[in-house]
Amino acid sequence: MDHTIEIKQILSDVLGLNERINSMTTDTFLLGNIPEFDSVAVVTVILALEKKFSISINNDEISAQTFQTLGTLVNFVEKKIAAKNKR
Repeated sequence: MDHTIEIKQILSDVLGLNERINSMTTDTFLLGNIPEFDSVAVVTVILALEKKFSISINNDEISAQTFQTLGTLVNFVEKKIAAKNKR
């Protein structure tokens, strides 16, 4: 299942992106491209993803690669959801 729209909404809510979120695609770079996306925002996004999708994200699972693009973030979250559903 594609969770791109839900994840875009979380990013919009956390970062205050408003209408800018509409132009984002899975190829849109996140880190270094969105000024609002700093280290504090990363933690806030992680917490929001955990709450929204009932997943647990450990510190050692997170890297800059995870947040490179919207697509890499969506892929990471969908893998976490799939792993949770296998239990």
